[in-house]
Amino acid sequence: MPGHRRQPSIEFLELMGVVKENGEDHVGVPHENAPLSYDYVLVGKTKEKQDKGSYKKQKAFIEALKCKKLKVTKIIDDDIIFYGIQAPKEIFERYRHLLKVSDACSWSDEHNTMPFRTRIRIVHYIVNHTAISTGEDLRGLLKKKVFDARFCLHEKKKQRELRQSWARWTACFQGQPITAVRNYFGEKVALYYLWLGWYTYLLIPAAAVGLVVFLYGLAFFNSSPLIKEVCESNAVMCPLCDKRCQVWQLSDTCTYTKLSLLFDNGGTVFFAMFMAVWATLFLEFWKRHRAAYVCEWKVSDWNEEEDELILGIVNNPDAELKQYKHSYLRSTLVLICVTLMILVIIGLTHVLVIFRVMAAVMMAEGSWKLLSDHSNLGSMVLGAFLHYVIITVMTRINRIVARKLCDIEETRSFSAPEKSFTVKMFTFQFFTYFSSLFYVAFFLGRINGHPGRYSRIAGKWRLEECHPSGCLTDLFIQMAIIMTLKQTISNVFEFTVPWFHRWLKRKRTKKLQRRCGHCFKKDDSEGFSGAELCENCKLRDWFGNYRLDDVNSFSLFNEFLEMVIQFSFTTIFVAAFPLAPLLALINNIIEIRLDAIKMVTLERRIVPKKTNDIGIWTEVLEAIGVMAVIANGLVIGVSSDFIPRIVYLYRYGPCANGSTAADSDCMAGYINNTLSIAHMADPDIRNEFLPEQMITPSGLNFSSCSYKDYRSDGDYSFTPQFWLILAVRFAFVILFEHVVVIFKFVAAWCVPSAPMQVKNTRLLDKFNQLKQENSLFVEKEVSKGE
Repeated sequence: MPGHRRQPSIEFLELMGVVKENGEDHVGVPHENAPLSYDYVLVGKTKEKQDKGSYKKQKAFIEALKCKKLKVTKIIDDDIIFYGIQAPKEIFERYRHLLKVSDACSWSDEHNTMPFRTRIRIVHYIVNHTAISTGEDLRGLLKKKVFDARFCLHEKKKQRELRQSWARWTACFQGQPITAVRNYFGEKVALYYLWLGWYTYLLIPAAAVGLVVFLYGLAFFNSSPLIKEVCESNAVMCPLCDKRCQVWQLSDTCTYTKLSLLFDNGGTVFFAMFMAVWATLFLEFWKRHRAAYVCEWKVSDWNEEEDELILGIVNNPDAELKQYKHSYLRSTLVLICVTLMILVIIGLTHVLVIFRVMAAVMMAEGSWKLLSDHSNLGSMVLGAFLHYVIITVMTRINRIVARKLCDIEETRSFSAPEKSFTVKMFTFQFFTYFSSLFYVAFFLGRINGHPGRYSRIAGKWRLEECHPSGCLTDLFIQMAIIMTLKQTISNVFEFTVPWFHRWLKRKRTKKLQRRCGHCFKKDDSEGFSGAELCENCKLRDWFGNYRLDDVNSFSLFNEFLEMVIQFSFTTIFVAAFPLAPLLALINNIIEIRLDAIKMVTLERRIVPKKTNDIGIWTEVLEAIGVMAVIANGLVIGVSSDFIPRIVYLYRYGPCANGSTAADSDCMAGYINNTLSIAHMADPDIRNEFLPEQMITPSGLNFSSCSYKDYRSDGDYSFTPQFWLILAVRFAFVILFEHVVVIFKFVAAWCVPSAPMQVKNTRLLDKFNQLKQENSLFVEKEVSKGE
């Protein structure tokens, strides 16, 4: 476009390497009746391969499409029938006219052109809103196997261009051609990849700071006085389980204590605050970049509901308006079902806890010494693997339940079920992923009682304790296993399953003839006025698309859900796992190209959808940002040893009165200060531990043992230090959350959601449109006067 200047936000993204545009928004407009641009294809079985009733319904549906003036081309190959569908020029002219008179859709790039992605979207709506005399639509006919598949066709030339510039592994560190993606897959897919690219780019500073925090802990790996105190301690700790477990030396946890210091150090507080502000800046700058692109694409004022009204009239001029409805009974029923589903998921967390307790007992009582000595660690690792299995199984169940609940609701628009499904599915998945982590972070080791009065399941199995090196170690290991397994296994299946499906379909179907040279030239050209492909080349093209993996309206949803769950891992418990942004960054660099290759080469073409935002996901991401502040404040204040160390330093340590020599260690004695003692002289303790449990592996017999808690030696009541630490913990959490929330609000206020040039561009376009309408009005008045 001569004289057109791109938005500065887009130029910034190109400079940063997030996108790679060619400076043009070229949209090839295919000939309205060109056979090269079939808008839609249906696939069914021949009369001989299905029952008589199904074949009649198939014919009835095709006749219903013809009644709407759609041109249907039928090609039979053995036992498969392909129906190529083309819409006439009049349908698109009607859509274009209604778009011009629409208020919310008036500022559009489709007034003078009809891109192929829009043709597909219009025909997809018409085909899916066509019913036969029995009232069954295409969705119902697909369920009853009347049709085998429905899809829109890939365009060979544009597919090849995207493969060269975007969908290849060698382009991992190059920007994405977002405008080209939009021209081919529509705005919805393009905005997903723009969001994912920006998210991945901003993970670079987050990963760098997280790595610095990790290295900060590594720098004190061998020199920390706390580690030295643990490694040289003579404290004898109480048995970790019943019967088989013996007392053990605190110094045995020297290695794990060093590990815990890598993520439980002074830098953790700063990193948690940084990530909370980072999440806010990420979302605010994303809104700016989104605004720049939708302004460039002329879809800022586009309204989904009004567009569906237009499509409804295009599909059926006599259609009746489907009004909004609300049923308190249905809403209450859905709310009850959602609550029950959440309770079931939380119940699975209890099952996981019981499994870990029983696994720890079985390992401790087993004959394998390695597992017996590390039964708590083994049960924790096994629990993490079981949690991943539960996540995998529950993902399928959650999807089924969420769809059933959406069917109960009466939604007005074609797109409303997707929004409703998104909220329900994310809620279920969030509880599935994080309920166990919340237990590990905030309940593990805090409800298990103390020697002589341990909390037990069914009065038999002792509740598990935190890892001897600290409760944060459990959370770290749990997150590391789940995040690594999820990302690795998901990516492997995400790529191999579509590839295997394509390979299997090629094996099952016969090899087609090669394309003739004349048709190859037609397909490689921008447009071949009225050109007609031969039947063999049409069949080859349609068969090639039929062999690809199927896609549906939720295909992009799956990609978004995966990334939003990852965003949750990256922000919510980042205080316990500073390397989470680094793992997310590595995964996303691969994920972008994997999704691109899958979408361009391994899957059928997704139906291009028009939008100007990522929809409900923006609100979900903002909610995650708020939860991240609360969760990280609680992790630092409640789960970590940060507060007990501070209290000891300023209240109970050698430097508390300020009279200690400058070269002394102010944290000396901290480890012993955190331990309480249980004496075998107490009857409750004698009932708790067997005499042989008080004998060390070296043969020494002890009459007392230590455990981590702040309790008195006599009646085991909490000491004043415990209550002081508890008060400081809650005070820190409140202070942390208020300070971080203030920073978040300031950051959001400093970054407007739309650049000034975007606002001025939209204002100028509307002003020019009004002037043009005014000129037309004046011309009409003059002509009337003459």
